[in-house]
Amino acid sequence: MKRARRAAPGPLPLLGLLLLGALPGLWTVLLRREAATRREPDPEPRPPPGRWGWGSSPAARGEPGGGGQKTFRALLAVPAADQEERDDEGRFAAAGLPPPAAAAAVSPVERGIFWSRELEALVPPGFAAEEAAAWLSAARAARVASLERGGCGRSSNRLARLSDGSRACVRYGINPEQIQGEALSYHLAGVLGMQERLPPMALALVEARGRQWEPVREELRGSHWAEGAVVSLTRWVDNLTAVVAPAPWGAEAGAGRRLQPLSAGELGGLPPSQLVELVQWSDLILFDYLTANFDRLVSNLFSLQWDPRVMRRATSNLLRAPDGGLVFMDNEAGLVHGYRLLAMWDPYNEPLLRSVCVFREGTARRVAELHRRRSAAAELHRRYRAREPLWARLGFLSERQAELLQARVDFVHRHIAQCRAQAAVL
Repeated sequence: MKRARRAAPGPLPLLGLLLLGALPGLWTVLLRREAATRREPDPEPRPPPGRWGWGSSPAARGEPGGGGQKTFRALLAVPAADQEERDDEGRFAAAGLPPPAAAAAVSPVERGIFWSRELEALVPPGFAAEEAAAWLSAARAARVASLERGGCGRSSNRLARLSDGSRACVRYGINPEQIQGEALSYHLAGVLGMQERLPPMALALVEARGRQWEPVREELRGSHWAEGAVVSLTRWVDNLTAVVAPAPWGAEAGAGRRLQPLSAGELGGLPPSQLVELVQWSDLILFDYLTANFDRLVSNLFSLQWDPRVMRRATSNLLRAPDGGLVFMDNEAGLVHGYRLLAMWDPYNEPLLRSVCVFREGTARRVAELHRRRSAAAELHRRYRAREPLWARLGFLSERQAELLQARVDFVHRHIAQCRAQAAVL
């Protein structure tokens, strides 16, 4: 692809999530502005909550047959304040911590750039490793009892009912690198210690006469899937709702304003539910930079040039579970496909990364280890081979792609070091 000139959506308002040093009153202004924005009547219809699964509906996702382009979402999911307070109380109790009113006095940041342990304890657990391993084992052994259209994004995908009673989304890529990117992104999340935010995913080989697919042989004929193609099976998740980017990147971005730095002290004024979400967003933005995934917040930012309200709408390929945990969906643009389009999308991905200066300590530690050992591709390869029986069908990163992954790890490591240095002088 030819090098694309950077689109001009207006100044990117991406200095922000957690650099240190702003005036204390700024955060209050931003919150009031966001609250006012949330009270505005929404001219576009909202979907009924709690009725989406893994990929929601084609219309919600902007897929073919859904009546809209993918980056034009009309879905807002803003929980009511009283519900947020109840959710906060429940999460604090489950973590064995004092109620929100007492915990509000606890600083959300430690040593200038790390989320506090107390705050991390409130983050919903997501897909636990043992639970994910059990589902993957069962899904690989199960037969596909039926295939249904709808609910899993692109029209070529299917919702599968497995013989053990569970459901999975079957993704058939436009080309094999999309399935490869999905699989490698899932296992890179494991290397980084954030795999609990991604639904369990396994590869499967389409064989109409094979044991796994024999019950749906007729449905396979209508799917136009190629015999011997590799598809991904991703666990179906009920009752997911849309996610609007929080204030540092959300409505303020759509207004074209340049955010000032926010100090760690000002974060203490936010309710715990918002802080818990910011913890997850910091991982998400780092993850999307490493994988060069342009099909999430970056695609919304790109659309600002023709849709100034896009940042008030749902973030692409990001959903929220009922317990408040974020679910990083549909990562097929990561690594392989994303690395081919760096010139077009890094003008958006890189400022997003620079807008984050508070991190989960475990994430930062893993990045530091991958930087010191220069082992990002090697560790991903080791994990991929050990945990995915069909890895060889799609292959691994090319030598050039492996070099790009290491370079991006090194860049993130330097950025974290810069954040640490800035925090030390304030």
